[in-house]
Amino acid sequence: MPELPEVEHAASIARAVASGRTITSVSVRHRSQRRGLPARDARSLVGDRVVAVVRRGKSQRFQLASGRELRVHFRMTGDWLLPGPGPLPSSVRAVMSFDDGGRLALDDPRALSVLSLCSVPNDDDGIGPDALDPRLTAGRLAAALSSRRIPIKVALLDQGIIAGVGNIYASEALWRSRIDPRIPANRLTRPRLGALLRAVRTTLNAALKHHARYYGSGSDSGRFAVYDREGEPCRRCRARIKRITQAARSTYFCASCQKP
Repeated sequence: MPELPEVEHAASIARAVASGRTITSVSVRHRSQRRGLPARDARSLVGDRVVAVVRRGKSQRFQLASGRELRVHFRMTGDWLLPGPGPLPSSVRAVMSFDDGGRLALDDPRALSVLSLCSVPNDDDGIGPDALDPRLTAGRLAAALSSRRIPIKVALLDQGIIAGVGNIYASEALWRSRIDPRIPANRLTRPRLGALLRAVRTTLNAALKHHARYYGSGSDSGRFAVYDREGEPCRRCRARIKRITQAARSTYFCASCQKP
């Protein structure tokens, strides 16, 4: 699943194509995406201008001159494709064209991506502060977790607590901060939450710097400290990496240096 670094990379592609451009056509090619963006909404986008493309958590938001907002969430396998001449791949689910001839195509083999048009944009959409937002402090995170007895790894995946952290980078950040992924979230002290928040940001920024593009193929596993490295030596203490299941997701960690 695309996580914050992958979505930010995709947003930078959309930004380069769409920012400052007027939409000339929107074609929604699959019924799954029409549920969120019906034909009437798609037609209403024509003639509107994209003021900016921003990322919030794992979603992208096309801010429009009309005051509306087109929201795009890739879900599991979505990505932007810059189509050339000729037929589009069968996995393309929607296409936006712009007044300079540029096009953005939503490519999603599983058709799980969501497009939606928000007439009155606001930030009260059920997701928490962005992981890279400097306004998110250890104190604010402690307040959000004060009544949460779920494991800290599961809490990090809750987009209502902190937006943008997914399964891969949650495991990596917990390793970096030496925190056991199984410890109840509300048992972490503020200093340890501060260390965790710094580790989350260091991990995400490192991935952003390298324009990480991991989608589960395993081809990028060499750059991870623990993720997808079950049985391999920890790069810090050389103990074997373990894998457990939490909230139906794989969690990788070092039981030797990530102590409760």
